[in-house]
Amino acid sequence: MSAAGGRAASAPLVGREAEPTIFELSRPGRRSYQLPTSGFEELGPDELVPPEHQRSEPVALAEVSERDLVGHFTRLSHRQYSVDLGAYPLGSCTMKYNPKVCDAVAALSGLSDVHPAAPAELAQGWLATLTELERALCELAGMAAATLQPAAGAAGELTGLLLMRAYDEARGERRQRVIIPDSAHGTNPASVTLGGYEVTTVQSDERGCVDVGALRQVLDDDVAGMMLTNPNTLGLFEEDIVEIADAVHEVGGLMYYDGANLNAILGVVRPGDMGFDIVHLNLHKTFATPHGGGGPGAGPVAVAGHLADFLPGPRAVRLESAGPDDPPRYGWATPARSIGRVHGWHGNALVLARALAYIEVHGRDGLLRVAERAVLNANWLRRRLAGTLAVPFDRPCMHEVVFSAAPVHKRTGASAHDVAKGLIDEGFHPPTVAFPLIVDDALMVEPTETESYETLVALAEAIERVVARAERHELADAPTTTPVRRVDEARAARMLIPTFDARR
Repeated sequence: MSAAGGRAASAPLVGREAEPTIFELSRPGRRSYQLPTSGFEELGPDELVPPEHQRSEPVALAEVSERDLVGHFTRLSHRQYSVDLGAYPLGSCTMKYNPKVCDAVAALSGLSDVHPAAPAELAQGWLATLTELERALCELAGMAAATLQPAAGAAGELTGLLLMRAYDEARGERRQRVIIPDSAHGTNPASVTLGGYEVTTVQSDERGCVDVGALRQVLDDDVAGMMLTNPNTLGLFEEDIVEIADAVHEVGGLMYYDGANLNAILGVVRPGDMGFDIVHLNLHKTFATPHGGGGPGAGPVAVAGHLADFLPGPRAVRLESAGPDDPPRYGWATPARSIGRVHGWHGNALVLARALAYIEVHGRDGLLRVAERAVLNANWLRRRLAGTLAVPFDRPCMHEVVFSAAPVHKRTGASAHDVAKGLIDEGFHPPTVAFPLIVDDALMVEPTETESYETLVALAEAIERVVARAERHELADAPTTTPVRRVDEARAARMLIPTFDARR
């Protein structure tokens, strides 16, 4: 172990603007760890490693002490925002605190040390966990059976559409269209296209819900189904959902529930009771498992009884016991008309374990309180900020509220994008910006149930201060307190240079 510590003498002082790269900290000969000697020091390099496998040049790695290495990455980590640091009010995404008790469950060796290829008789605990999670999710969704394989919400969407296609083909049909509302999540039309269908968009009415009259005009026997979330992406409950479901079913279509907004109705009402046939559930949203950096996630898909035979397999199932006093036994089973696997193994298993822990910790009453408090928090913000930002659909919302910065933009030139950048200076992660697309200068806020009243007040006051800065024309350069200031996001997306020295 190297004894060298502290920062290199020539490195700049630590500050929000001045953290060097690991290569700038590098000094020849410094090490963080020295491997033990091999005992073959008398052998030359050609005898230890064949010449054809030797590099002609040294690996371009930084040479630093362990102290410098740990300090560097710890300082960088302190510049990141996360659900453990503060409010993460991303509308439509349900980014809420992840309870550490669920992480502790997933870290149990009886779960974390089991290989997914282990035979069923050696993984009875895991199979029991998976069957119990499926049972709980089906009960919450009002469905008959589920697959736990899909690794995220978008994977769940595609799985649901493949189930829809398999159902059509089993009836000897080849329907071509899937209906989505104009306020839908962006993944919906993408998944429809990837599933081999054509997108038909139906407009929203003046109250922000599906225009039932417009829906009836596009329904015919070529419609395979409709994708919808309820509450919808404007945070509003689709009050005509039973009529919508009946209309789609009348032409032989299926109702698909996008579970992104399930957090608002846990324990209150179930998608199956609304008339949905297919439900995907975002465990990384509703059940507070980590989103990760694009993963891990989990997007199980639950279905009504008439679709159970098409589910991906194999599924964990409880086997019949030989006698009434025998302990339960579990195994794997593949549905009779299965569409096949949608995951290399059985899903993101440790995320599934976290979700079951979350459900068990809360219980039915606790999950109901999750929904109630999420809705209460969103409506408190709606009322508090109604005089600061416009509220396009100013009526009771569910778990999220959509504001519009259009009046501020018109008065001051500061857009919703500028307001979001200003919130970074206030120490808050920005809300979702410019979505849903049917709202001009949209700011979509979901406080979730995990934020306290004090946090809501602080967020509201921060938004009010940012809008006041806009009135003084002070937002053009925001954020001003971050190591990296405002970037050209369009250029970054088109000309991504993912290296430490991307300074052009």
